[in-house]
Amino acid sequence: MAFLARDWPLLARPEQLPPQGRWQTWMIMGGRGSGKTRAGAEWVQACVMAAGRRTDLRIALVAETLGDAREVMIDGISGLSRIARRMRPEVEISRRRLVWPNGAIAQIFSSEDPESLRGPQFHLAWCDELAKWKHADETFDMLQFALRLGDQPRQVVTTTPRPVPLVRRLMGDPGTRLTRMATSANAAHLAPGFLAALSARYGGTRLGRQELDGELIEDRADALWKRARIDEIVVKLAEPLRRIVVAVDPPAGGVSACCGIVVAGLKENGQAVVLADCSVEGEGPAGWARAVVSAYRRFEADRVVAEINQGGDMVKSVLQGIEAGLPVSTVRARRGKFLRAEPVAALYEQGRVLHAGRFAALEDQMCDFGPEGLSNGRSPDRLDALVWALTALMLEGGGEPRIREV
Repeated sequence: MAFLARDWPLLARPEQLPPQGRWQTWMIMGGRGSGKTRAGAEWVQACVMAAGRRTDLRIALVAETLGDAREVMIDGISGLSRIARRMRPEVEISRRRLVWPNGAIAQIFSSEDPESLRGPQFHLAWCDELAKWKHADETFDMLQFALRLGDQPRQVVTTTPRPVPLVRRLMGDPGTRLTRMATSANAAHLAPGFLAALSARYGGTRLGRQELDGELIEDRADALWKRARIDEIVVKLAEPLRRIVVAVDPPAGGVSACCGIVVAGLKENGQAVVLADCSVEGEGPAGWARAVVSAYRRFEADRVVAEINQGGDMVKSVLQGIEAGLPVSTVRARRGKFLRAEPVAALYEQGRVLHAGRFAALEDQMCDFGPEGLSNGRSPDRLDALVWALTALMLEGGGEPRIREV
């Protein structure tokens, strides 16, 4: 009875078991706590067990960061080290790998370093939270070249849904089998009251449908930006910029709130380029001020543009307390966020703004921002910083928002 109580084929929900037939990619798209990580780990472990007493099976474990791979895919409550009932792998973290008693080896990779996937080769792969990967397309492409061992290389992708290009591309691939999971389906393994509390707060919202129901939410019909357009303007910047600013939208909701920090520059031809989203969450004034100064130094910016509606002169004082002499221009919003954002959205439509990379959290706010704000009711901190940065570079002196103090 004790053995049966831990037998995964008996415990698993039907959607947590691999699809039948031939497939190349099994994409598990689920809400938070829906059991998708457990399904991915159990699939890897089952493949190792099926390989027999001696095997040369090689597996790639790819996460957003190496820390995520360790904390979620390996040591997490549903990770490989926790779910193995027998044939438990040994973690050789210095070599970034797991070794099973039968000889199977899994290597750990990060989406921050796509080039690390050049050279190795694998039979199988498990990709976790693919929609959050830093260099998603490059990392995934390198992985496909490495999946070249055995008769039928396969990969499982476990991710919370986000309408990023790679996720949409995989969904349309004929070799992909898609499984959807809702958080509610795993209620028996979640803390009491968790679902009720989140459903009361987020039920019916776009964020709730994405993070709880596992739905892939596309653009809002009334949003100022569309994802298809953002996909078209991502470029690799290879030329110097004549002017760079760091814009900061200080948080208004305490240390748990997000401080929007966006870096943008101006090309010689008059086009603007969004260089980075350096926004931070859970930081007090000293913490987010250090992040602003770090971005200023990293990009050798000309100045910092800071909104002072929430903090007044304190904002400038905090920034210059971290670095004396920091050139700070303060701005004060006198119109609503939507009205301030409209001229910036028009710059995108005119082809006057480019992105030097993918900024998933910023893009989510851009494509979910309509006349009533974000669908989850939160403050669009990252978007506000973007608006201030591009206004300072391209619209300054043309009406609101405008520089109020230097």
